[in-house]
This record gives sequence, structure tokens and C-alpha cells, in this order.
Amino acid sequence: MLDGTTAFVTGASQGIGREIAVTLAREGANVALAARSDGIEETAAQIDDPERVLTVRCDVTDEGSVEDAVGATVDRFGGVDCVVNNAGIAGPTKPIEEVEREEWDRTMAVNVTGMYLVAKHTAPHLRESDRGRMVNVSSISGKRPLESRTPYTASKMAVIGLTRTLAFELGDDGVTVNAVCPGATRGPRIDDIIERQADQLGVDYETAKAEVFTDDTALGRLVDASDVAEMVAYLASDAARHVTAQDVNVDGGTVWY
Repeated sequence: MLDGTTAFVTGASQGIGREIAVTLAREGANVALAARSDGIEETAAQIDDPERVLTVRCDVTDEGSVEDAVGATVDRFGGVDCVVNNAGIAGPTKPIEEVEREEWDRTMAVNVTGMYLVAKHTAPHLRESDRGRMVNVSSISGKRPLESRTPYTASKMAVIGLTRTLAFELGDDGVTVNAVCPGATRGPRIDDIIERQADQLGVDYETAKAEVFTDDTALGRLVDASDVAEMVAYLASDAARHVTAQDVNVDGGTVWY
């Protein structure tokens, strides 16, 4: 499905990003794994053909780091056809009057400015590709805010605005730009968030998980990272060539728009 293409995936060291990278490679893409941590080497080990994998250290908040990572990808594979902006952080879980400026700035720097920098430095290569694709990982939290998660929610709504704007900006060159909005996704990150929500609500873990994340979903369960990865793979494929400027929910039926 993605044979002959090159994907640049940020936040590829763990969780959803790792699953996305492995899935795109399985579908035939060359994959550049971009992240700050050693986890990208573990992700690379899960991809069968080492000739189709590049690990690049990248801090998405540092423009020079982003430029170097994209340059290394182009040097190795000859271009970039698909960008997956997945790098992100959860930010603080606390009432707005307790959120420190540094916490707000850090959340915005990673979740929003990081996407801007990656888009800035990959856009020329996507325009040159005959099947340019950008997929930005937002969240249903940008549509259905969570209590005490103001920085995260604001950042993820910003991702949707960025996505829609870039879809029109890059569309003349045939580039599609979409966002994927995962619901609560199984893994260590959501476990930590649920624990913090439980502390805020004064309840136990299972109660917080049900009240905040699963009781009001149509399917009544958390999402698997593989479900998100499969949606990204579809949006990166030629089958989705007429799908753009969309924010697609993968959430078990939590939000309906």
C-alpha cells in the first residue's frame, strides 16, 4: 500500500508513535523514526528490514534539530512523502489557577510549535512528492475538554486548526493534510493520566477510568494504539487521496463531530 514512499514519524520512540511507525513500515514505507529518546532504537528493532529504517534524534521544539532530522531523512531516502506529527506531551492535570506558566509554555511548545516546525521543514518535500501526505495526531480532548487539562486541550484544538489551514495551503500541490483524534488509548501514558484524574476527583483508578474515559463511549472501552496506527496508514495511502482537511476520531464513539 505504501511501497516506495518515505514516512517521517515524530514521537516514534513509544506508544502510538511506535505503533504508527511499525505499521507504516509493514505497509512498505521507508520510515524515519524521530524522537529524543533511545526508544527509537527499540522501535527500529521491530521493523524487519533495517535498510528501510532510519533513527534520527530530534527535539521538535528546536528548529535546528528538526531541520537536521528532515535533512538526514532526505539524504538517506531521497525525499519525504508522508509526515506523521505524533510527538506530544500530556501536560499538567490541575485547575487553571494552579497551572504554572512553564507548564503551559512547555505543553504548547511540544504539541503545537513542534508541529509547526516539522510542517515548515517538510512542506517543500511533500509538495515535490506525487503523493504528499501529512497526518497530525490531535485528540478528542480538543473537541470534548477534560477537567483540569486546559493546556493539553487548548493545544490539541490548535492542532485541528493547523491541520485545516495546511490542507488548503498545500492542497494546490496535491498534498493531503488530516488529523487523527484518538480517544483514551491503552498504555502507560493514559494510566498516568487516569491516576492524576483520580487524585483530582478523590476517587480510585477504576472509578476515574470509567467516569472520565469509558462510561460515555459507545463501545465502553479504551482504544488500542494499533487502531490509531491503521487509520494513519489509511490516510497515508493512495486510497485516501481525496480525504483532506478532516479530523478523524478513533475513540470508540466518544465524540460525534
